[in-house]
Amino acid sequence: MPPLPGDFGLTQIHGRVGKLIRLGQWLNGSGFEDFEHAFIYIGNGQIIEAEPGGARIAFLSEYDHNTIVWSSGKIEIDEAQRNGVVLAAMGYLRVRYSFLDYQALVMHRLHLWAPGLKRYIATSKHMICSQLVDQCYQDGGVMLLPDGRWPGYVTPGDLYKRIS
Repeated sequence: MPPLPGDFGLTQIHGRVGKLIRLGQWLNGSGFEDFEHAFIYIGNGQIIEAEPGGARIAFLSEYDHNTIVWSSGKIEIDEAQRNGVVLAAMGYLRVRYSFLDYQALVMHRLHLWAPGLKRYIATSKHMICSQLVDQCYQDGGVMLLPDGRWPGYVTPGDLYKRIS
């Protein structure tokens, strides 16, 4: 089933960065699945994804050689919510990426005290890819992970668990 605008996808990141993200997800309690990257499909073969240079529009074809798992058919959202997710994603273009978010997520998981940790994880001024997806869904009126977790406390592994 092809993705619809507003669906999110999960895929692998190959190499050392992907292995580090997998390790971070495992330390965070999100499992050790081989899905380290999340993005939102916006239509016309394009996605919005969080990257080290900031959130950007990219072509889905960049992942033609990767396995992609889609939220399509696994999370029911209506047309208004889809439009809201896509509009939210467009609004986060160029928001910077933060590897420190992985460290903050692990600190929370290990119950390490740090002043402002919850606020740091929740901010939308810097986001890892899964935080971007989760925030766009929240902005579009869809709660992906309604389990009482802190805002922003989400990894690609958490999203994978949600749709698998």
